[in-house]
Amino acid sequence: MTEGAMAALFANGLAADIILVVIAGEAIWLRLLRRWVLLAILCRLMPGILMMVALRAALTGQSWQWIALPLTLSFPFHLADLHFGPGRRAKK
Repeated sequence: MTEGAMAALFANGLAADIILVVIAGEAIWLRLLRRWVLLAILCRLMPGILMMVALRAALTGQSWQWIALPLTLSFPFHLADLHFGPGRRAKK
């Protein structure tokens, strides 16, 4: 990929969109193959999802509020994930 194509990938936020698709694939994998319950999946993946939303907002030149809001909202999900812990993962 050329330098100009890479710059465009980040300038229009497509890089964050690609990562969000990968995270969606991970959610499907956790649910269908690992049999995680939805709450455990959300607690594990939402901090990353919200950080990617903030990254996309920053890359596309949105105002600081649209960057700060998803970053702030990611914290409670992070705390919930810590509460579940790796050994306490809820399975169906």
